[in-house]
Order: sequence, then structure tokens, then C-alpha cells
Amino acid sequence: MLTIVNRGQAIESTNYWDTEHAQAGLFYLTWNAGAGRLLVPDPQKAAVREMRTAQYVIVSRGPWPDQGGRDALELLFEDGSDSPYCLHLSAEQTDRLLPETDQGGGFVITVWTRGGQKLRLPGKYRTVDVIPCLQPWSDH
Repeated sequence: MLTIVNRGQAIESTNYWDTEHAQAGLFYLTWNAGAGRLLVPDPQKAAVREMRTAQYVIVSRGPWPDQGGRDALELLFEDGSDSPYCLHLSAEQTDRLLPETDQGGGFVITVWTRGGQKLRLPGKYRTVDVIPCLQPWSDH
């Protein structure tokens, strides 16, 4: 069972790093106090370098046809390039799916490795028709 001890937006401790999912390289997104905290497993630590170029993170929620149409999330680390870093997570890789009424911004995405918090970026949330979406943010 996954345990996370919170201190506001910070993660005081977690057993995630030693779980089978983390050892298999699966990311996990946990939410608390207005922050989405992306837990980066040891085998994926190099991805943090690519995430660092982002100005903000677009969190998109929608059905993922390649995974049987299940609810999923896309985290697009928007850096203004033609190929920003992007992650796709199944609903099982997060402790909460944001409701449609939470669309917009007003939260942060923090990135955590076993060594602690590595990155903090503004977050924007939207629901989409399909994952992957891979579209830039639009205020319309």
C-alpha cells in the first residue's frame, strides 16, 4: 500500500520509491494543498532534465483509447518548442482525478525524486476529448 505523509504542498515522506510500480519505472501523481506532486521513479530520473525547460505544465484529462478508453491524464511540460516533454498517466497512477469544474489554473505542479523536490511550475488544467492531446494551452 502506498503511503504519503504531507506537510502542506510538500511530501514529508513516502514509501513510493521502493514500490514495485516505482521500480518498474511508473510515475505517480499525488495531490495536496493546491499542488500536484509528480513522483519520478529512480529509472526515470533523467526525465527531470527535460522537464526543467518548461514554463508551466498543462494537465489534460480525458479518455485514452489506447488503454481501453479509460480515464487518463496527460502532463505536457510546455516550453514553447515543437516537442515539449509529455507524460501519459492512467487513472491508477494518480490519487485523484480533478473534476471538470476545476478547469483553468491556480495550482502548481512539483516534481519529486527520492532526493526531494526538484522543480516547481504553474499548472493549468483542462478536460479534453481524447488522450493523447498534445495541444498547447488555449484561453478560448
